[in-house]
Amino acid sequence: MKTYSIRKEDIKKNWVLIDAKNAVLGRLAVISANILRGKNKPEYTPNQDCGDNLIIINSDQIQLKGKKAYNKIYYRHTGFPGGIKETTPNKMKEKNKSDEIIKLAIKRMIPSGPLGRKQLSNCKIYRDSNHKHEAQNPQLLDIASLNKKNII
Repeated sequence: MKTYSIRKEDIKKNWVLIDAKNAVLGRLAVISANILRGKNKPEYTPNQDCGDNLIIINSDQIQLKGKKAYNKIYYRHTGFPGGIKETTPNKMKEKNKSDEIIKLAIKRMIPSGPLGRKQLSNCKIYRDSNHKHEAQNPQLLDIASLNKKNII
């Protein structure tokens, strides 16, 4: 037995489209992170960018369960003394930054480092159903059919 490790020349990237309408944020992020890393493929190799390209549409209609929309807090620091800032998902939706909510959830589920940043750059998130990747013929992934808990 030998361990199979895919080479860079053998990597084949597909385009996957996910509709985030009424999708639960955490479940969508897990599915997205696995697609971006390539863990849904049999030839997964941890040290290669073997994941697919991902398009997420309708990010404005993402759902959070329970009281997370009000109680979940995102922190960031400006770099200056006393410069810690905080925001909630509802405030981000009001400022039309619902794509950032999804990107932060996915970012925290992939490794930090050069490979993780490269994999995250393969994810394109749009607030409505219009996207500019029709020429790539993305395959629609219905996350509601994977598990009934994925959609509210």
